[in-house]
Amino acid sequence: MALLIAVALFFAQAINFTLFLHDRRQARIEQATGPAVARIVDAEERLTAGRRLGTQNRRLRLVATSPIRIDDTRRPEIEQALRGALHDVGMKAGRIETQVIPLTRDNPRLRFIRPERAERMLRDGGELVIAVERPDHRWLALNLPWSRNDSWLLWRLVAQTLVLYAVVLIPLLWAGRRISRPLQSLAHAARSFVPGEVDIPVAEGGPQDVRDTIIAFNALRLRVTAMLDEKDRMLGAIGHDLRTPLAALRVRIESVEDDTDREKMAETIAEMNSTLDDILSLARLGRPSEPPTEVDLAALVDAVVEDFRDLGSDVVFEEAERLRMRLRPGLMRRAVRNLIENALKYAGSAEVMVKASPRAVEIVVCDRGPGIPAERFEDVFDAFTRLETSRNRGTGGIGLGLALARSIVRDAGGDISLENRVGGGLVARITLPR
Repeated sequence: MALLIAVALFFAQAINFTLFLHDRRQARIEQATGPAVARIVDAEERLTAGRRLGTQNRRLRLVATSPIRIDDTRRPEIEQALRGALHDVGMKAGRIETQVIPLTRDNPRLRFIRPERAERMLRDGGELVIAVERPDHRWLALNLPWSRNDSWLLWRLVAQTLVLYAVVLIPLLWAGRRISRPLQSLAHAARSFVPGEVDIPVAEGGPQDVRDTIIAFNALRLRVTAMLDEKDRMLGAIGHDLRTPLAALRVRIESVEDDTDREKMAETIAEMNSTLDDILSLARLGRPSEPPTEVDLAALVDAVVEDFRDLGSDVVFEEAERLRMRLRPGLMRRAVRNLIENALKYAGSAEVMVKASPRAVEIVVCDRGPGIPAERFEDVFDAFTRLETSRNRGTGGIGLGLALARSIVRDAGGDISLENRVGGGLVARITLPR
């Protein structure tokens, strides 16, 4: 805002300076033509009456030829003004020529002024020479003082602009700073707000409107934290209320004599427990209870792969160097496990590798399954979305695995992308900033 006002003031001053120069030029022309016309008319009347020119005005003289040299110092605007003024007083003039010439040290005008002023006039001053042709083709020549240098006007404009900037911009910058500082604090608090952490209210300051906004934000943070606390209590109650009967069912099915029925019941209860874990994890994401810690990412991924190998799954891990990363290890293990489970469900095997670059680390899970149409890559990350429409756990469950994995990775500052593998299959890529 201050820059915009400064530019506006500069253009306003430039327009004002242009108008001032135009008015000054007109005033100088009028100041020069007025006395010149009076003297020329007086001299013409004397000459017409047969009298000689008076000796009281040494600057006016009668010469045989024009004293004006043909060069770039001619002043056509003064010539036009003189012709109009002479026409108004009824004097018919022939040619009118004007010229501005610099002063010289032998000029009689300099004899009667102080030396310092004389030096200034020699530097900046000049003489306006006016020549008017009479009917007898002789010329009336007149010399008048004229200023050749208007540089002081530029300094005057600079001084006026600086004064305006001091008067307008300094209070404006002070007021803008008084508004921007509390707004910056408010923006920082909004960006860094994490529910569940120690809540330090934003200090109230600035104008009343800004103070009201800060007060409303502090109250909003309290309400958001209270709502999330209530949500966590509700999720804890739901998890407890659902797991208790599931555990009781798990005990009761042991009395079922038919092995096939008992195994199916156990699988159903395990599926319900896993689904409940996914839903509660997805709902609690954003307020994780696990703090970030320094971990070896390669060792973490290797441990997840070993868990699948212990269960007899066909998972290959390409050994990688140690990679120290700061993240939530429990959640990251969950994300990697979900990607591997997805590969095993659709392809029966998975290949896992960890790649490092100076700026990022990639966890890549590849399979040789049917792949996914490119236009559906983003759809599979939506919760409860599956390309295979059945809800058979063996072919993908209820569609929370990839949604939960992406939420975990984005919470860590990274992202997950999918691409079809050359030769068939899918590549799931977790990218984390280093």
